[in-house]
Amino acid sequence: MSMAFPMTTASAQRMLAASFAGVAVTFLLAGCVSTRTTTTSLADTSSGKGVDIVTESDESSRQRRARLRMELASGYFEQGQTNVALDEIKQALAADPNNADAYNLRGLVYMRLDDAGMAEDSFRRSIAINPRDPNTRHNYGWLLCQQNRYGDAATQFNEALAVPSYPDRAKTLMTRGVCELRAGQRAQAERTLQQAYEIDAGNPVVGFNLALVLSQREEWSRAQFYIRRVNNSPSASAETLWLGIKIERKLNNREAVAQLGGQLQRRFPQSREASAYERGNFND
Repeated sequence: MSMAFPMTTASAQRMLAASFAGVAVTFLLAGCVSTRTTTTSLADTSSGKGVDIVTESDESSRQRRARLRMELASGYFEQGQTNVALDEIKQALAADPNNADAYNLRGLVYMRLDDAGMAEDSFRRSIAINPRDPNTRHNYGWLLCQQNRYGDAATQFNEALAVPSYPDRAKTLMTRGVCELRAGQRAQAERTLQQAYEIDAGNPVVGFNLALVLSQREEWSRAQFYIRRVNNSPSASAETLWLGIKIERKLNNREAVAQLGGQLQRRFPQSREASAYERGNFND
């Protein structure tokens, strides 16, 4: 069973909370968990045999029990029932102690519980079992980034991106770019986010953070291009509208400022950004 943790629209909007003046970006790493019913086991790549696909008929009874427990754990995790998910993971590991996906999901559970030590232990165990799993590398990289261990985080992101068959390259490039922003590496962050944008131009998180880094560099016209695309989409939030207002104000586009301000007050009247707009506090 291979587990991926794609970004849903809802989790993407939660990822958009950011500071215009700083580089702090917070987001839920895995808003959704999808479980595939087949498992890939790495063959001896040095012999040129590639990857062997293991189907359900190849599973032992213990592996089958572990897989079913993991499917339950994934569902509970997605529903926010963290403790129940953790209990299912424990039972999956009791059935199959070498289940790398179980340790990966356990790491995400402990991240949600703000237990960085147990999260790191879980990701390390998963990588020890399956060093080539890009999802675990991605998740471990974000954990390290949150701890300001930027060099170690970059190593994990690069390991994920080095897997040729990795389908979520845009997600990892986006997360690496956000991490580089946190580290104050603005030029590198722009390059990384541009790479992510080339793969997934419709991702609002990528567009928002590109606009953010460009605004920090006072490249207002370029920042305008990206934030307008986000604000003209269903993913617009109080944070994206507020950034758009600040950028349009720098470009002296009073009509655009008023239009975005109206949206902000109408759609997000209780937000911190709406309050700042009403006060005319554009430094907030």
